[in-house]
Amino acid sequence: MNAQLDQRQWFNDIIDSSERKLPGAGLSWLDQARADARQAVDELVMPHRKLEAWRYSDLGTLYKQPYRDGGTRVLQDSDIEQWVYSSEDSHRLVFANGHFMAEMSSIHTLPEGVIIGSLSDMLTSDPDMVYRWLTHNTWHQPDVFSELNRALISDGAFIHVAENISLDKPVEIVYVNSSQEHNGLSQPHSVLVMAAGARAKVIERFTGPSTASYFFNGITAVSLGANAGLQHYRLQNESVNAHHLGRVSLRLDGASEYNGINVATGGAWSRTDIRARFGGEHAICNLDGLYTVGEQQYTDFHLDVIHGLPNCISREDFKGIVYGKGRAVFDGRILVEKNAQKTNAQLSNKNLLLTQFGEVDTKPQLEIHANDVKCSHGTTVGKLDPNQLFYLRSRGIDEHEARKMICLGFAEQVMAHVDDVQVHDFIHDQIAGIFGRQESLS
Repeated sequence: MNAQLDQRQWFNDIIDSSERKLPGAGLSWLDQARADARQAVDELVMPHRKLEAWRYSDLGTLYKQPYRDGGTRVLQDSDIEQWVYSSEDSHRLVFANGHFMAEMSSIHTLPEGVIIGSLSDMLTSDPDMVYRWLTHNTWHQPDVFSELNRALISDGAFIHVAENISLDKPVEIVYVNSSQEHNGLSQPHSVLVMAAGARAKVIERFTGPSTASYFFNGITAVSLGANAGLQHYRLQNESVNAHHLGRVSLRLDGASEYNGINVATGGAWSRTDIRARFGGEHAICNLDGLYTVGEQQYTDFHLDVIHGLPNCISREDFKGIVYGKGRAVFDGRILVEKNAQKTNAQLSNKNLLLTQFGEVDTKPQLEIHANDVKCSHGTTVGKLDPNQLFYLRSRGIDEHEARKMICLGFAEQVMAHVDDVQVHDFIHDQIAGIFGRQESLS
């Protein structure tokens, strides 16, 4: 049996073991969507390294494991405390292996027109609303992993903020990925909708026990109405044996503003794809990212920002720190279509390479078909600045602490965009913990 057939069987085995458990069966549109996705899994080309989108991605370790739905593991308060950081002033949704845990979640009194809950509950209480927003913003370049998610779509966060409402409390979504047995599968499909003039802050956290083995294959679809705003943090610190594949699909209507900060420090293999499309003029999309990669980790960010209308702004600024035998990949593209005059777009990727054993592959791209635009892109891969090291050492700071301070200063250029004190401190502590270890800097 050739590798393509082996891989396709891997996908079909996952579907066969999970589809009988799916909620919403009997909804004609959902049954059809799942059937179409299953057919796509059978027909789409399997990812391989001769495809540009998967050129640097070695999926061999993923296919070696027979992942299955991790089930609704019973969590205790003590479990949650180690994986959350926000105060009682937030709304909290907890998902264990992709399944909503109502008893672990906490939703305060909500203004009229605001929904904060689970996709599975909404499939029962208001399937028409689920249909509207699932079809409004879809993953527009399907592959077998996104279709695997669609074929088994069952749960995830569902947040809808009605017109001109601003949430005064952040929403924290915690995806705890673990199971009683190894090789659990988690596939949430979350929907975030900001209607015209609505504003909110959403924090997605992806984590699990330090040595658990699992595969996270999730999608978050974000829709912003006219003049809406969303502050969106995605913090990935999965276990050292986890495989994490996260997708974010963004649709921005006129004069809306999206500010997204993506942090990746965990996982044995991690990839995040972000695709943004403008649905109205004068919209703003800011994407910041920070990743640390070491100890034979693989971390990959793919960005695809599509300017199809005039007068929109995008800014993408991603920074990485690679140590040990870590490998980082950054592939960012800004597409400016013919009618997208007056576009202002910037793309930057900068990396610190701390050892000779690490590797960085970076490919920022501009594809411009309009003639009245302001666009720029750039990338750097460099070592620690010896002048900075000398300056700190000359003031009595030992070499390890000096190297740590430089790394934290580099990371702070991204953290400076975080306007939530608790999120900022959480990220800072994560980075400080990693580079507090001697082996990370030597």
